[in-house]
Amino acid sequence: MSTDQHESKVVLVTGASSGIGAATAARLAAEGHRVVAGARRTGRLRDLAARSPGVLHPVPVDVTDRDDVRAFVEAARDRFGRADVLVANAGVMPLSRLDSLLVDEWDRMIDVNVRGLLHGIAAALPVFTEQGSGHFVTVASIGAHQVVPTGAVYSGTKYAAWAITEGLRQESDPSIRVTTVSPGVVTSELAGTITEPGAAAAMREYRAHAIEPDAIAAAVSYALAQPPDVDVNEIVVRPARQR
Repeated sequence: MSTDQHESKVVLVTGASSGIGAATAARLAAEGHRVVAGARRTGRLRDLAARSPGVLHPVPVDVTDRDDVRAFVEAARDRFGRADVLVANAGVMPLSRLDSLLVDEWDRMIDVNVRGLLHGIAAALPVFTEQGSGHFVTVASIGAHQVVPTGAVYSGTKYAAWAITEGLRQESDPSIRVTTVSPGVVTSELAGTITEPGAAAAMREYRAHAIEPDAIAAAVSYALAQPPDVDVNEIVVRPARQR
């Protein structure tokens, strides 16, 4: 169902080249929002934009680069005169046991999952404050609520994302809404970044029952569609088989 023009929002989505980000960008564009889709893989962004011509606009962004994220938000403002929603979705998940000492992979998770979120807040919060309205949506994880072997660092970054977003909600003016969406097992490319054989094998079993990314996109859409005086603070979405 298309969104009425007066309800149409300018929505920025990071990590939009695949998985939850691509599904969210595509769904919101189909609903009539003007979507600025950001990621490092520009070819995939162009393919995504080709499927939603005129309403989905690809902009390359590396969330670990503060200036890049600021330019991403400014690109939306330059094109549309405003930015209404930031869906901070970019994330990585190279799981491993701590005694594997894959420190470079730990650093990468911290840079993308935590610093990337903070860069988005730093870029969008002044814009939302100036406009007197805005909506932050953080895509966290069920890992923000539980820890499993091989997931210590990943869960640590998602706990941090949850805490940062909750702090932002408490500190923000009521005109700025803040939502955390915590997905369970979702079909995506995230597991493909796992280099530790034991963690990769465990993840294949863990992901035996996964839901499609559009289930998470639907949750984001629901939060955005609420009246201005309704703030959906957190949504947990997971497969019915995941307990």
